[in-house]
Amino acid sequence: MTKILVLANETIGGRSLIEKVQERHADGVEYWVVVPRARPRRGNVVYDEAVRDMAQVRVDLMTTFMSENGIKGNGEVGDPDPFLAATDAVAAEGIDEIIVSTLPAETSGWLKRDLPERLRESTGLPVEHVVSDVVGEGRPFDVTLVAANVTVASDELHGRLKALAADSPHRFIVVVPQDHAQGHAVAEARERLARLLDSLRSEGIVAAGMIGDPDPYTAIMNAVDYFYISEIIISTLPEASSKWMADKLVDRIQSASQKPVEHIESTGVPAEA
Repeated sequence: MTKILVLANETIGGRSLIEKVQERHADGVEYWVVVPRARPRRGNVVYDEAVRDMAQVRVDLMTTFMSENGIKGNGEVGDPDPFLAATDAVAAEGIDEIIVSTLPAETSGWLKRDLPERLRESTGLPVEHVVSDVVGEGRPFDVTLVAANVTVASDELHGRLKALAADSPHRFIVVVPQDHAQGHAVAEARERLARLLDSLRSEGIVAAGMIGDPDPYTAIMNAVDYFYISEIIISTLPEASSKWMADKLVDRIQSASQKPVEHIESTGVPAEA
């Protein structure tokens, strides 16, 4: 079986890349998806957990798409340098061909560095370049960014996401700001996140999640910068007890992102209760 490396970042959900993956699937290939780690644009401190998680979400969404369509594939988060991320995978995974997906030439940093040609010369493998204009082409599904912390596993939030998924094809990206940079707070945030993701996936809803910057505004806007988002849902405790509402987070995100923002008040009671 031919094993093809798919190297992509911002274009991971692009229509052109998805069509190419489906086209080559007819040849009976296996895919290995690599997304390089990319430094977030916002925040004074770079949190390694958040950087890796953002890239892992892209890997998870692409491999989930493959699984849904009967396409054999897996993947990993790679080196921040896309050339090293690709050559590392070639050395470790027995790659036969490479697909490099980029933005159009006028906006692609990878093309400015001649990435496809450098990979051809370095690896000796066939390298196919796919251009994905994600904004212009559109996507076959909506991507909703969900931001929550203590309410992330609440019944109210779970119910709203379930209703959206029933209305139209959706992908959900959930970001949970870490309370602190280290220790038990990160583990607790991951546990809350996993509770929601497990409940959504058990109902066939495609969702991936990540731990974000401790500042909720920075965590959300980093995700808006990094992913192509259709809308945003912010889940908080009731207004009287919510620090996020006291800080006017919903209004600030609405103004900065220029995306539709929905606010959900939640009691914080886990959905499984």
